Amino acid sequence: MHWRALIAIPACLLCLPFAGCKVAPAGKAETAILEWTKHNVTVGGKKDTNPIKASAETIEAGKVAFGFYCVVCHGRDAQNTGVPFAKNMSPPLPSLASDDVQRYTDGQLKWIIENGISPSGMPASKGILSDDDMWTIVVYLRHLPPAGSLGEPRAYSGEEYAK
Repeated sequence: MHWRALIAIPACLLCLPFAGCKVAPAGKAETAILEWTKHNVTVGGKKDTNPIKASAETIEAGKVAFGFYCVVCHGRDAQNTGVPFAKNMSPPLPSLASDDVQRYTDGQLKWIIENGISPSGMPASKGILSDDDMWTIVVYLRHLPPAGSLGEPRAYSGEEYAK
């Protein structure tokens, strides 16, 4: 037997217990540190103010813009209703009605929509949505309907798109 094999075999045997290990979800302390970092360091726009005021029309406009760009991942109600993969992503998709998301300023929410959050899977919409669309989505996020009240996205319901 070659001398390298004599070294490689024990090294492989030592690694065997770790084969197939899964990454565990972040603990409470790690999650708290990550959330603080996002809210205070990595997510920009903290002082930006939304030029679009909330009204029935702007909430509806935000719902429509949200429906074109965000609904497949966040559900029609922004609370992951009917999104089969929401809990299986790493990190899991948050409900946009959650306290953690709602603690962002309007400017930070617009910044997230515009720039995305890497490596979470949240894509950037810069160049896809207009500034007004992004701000109206923020208005919608501040006035979300009750969870489940809008049903699931058609993409996951089995319904035909042409109704």
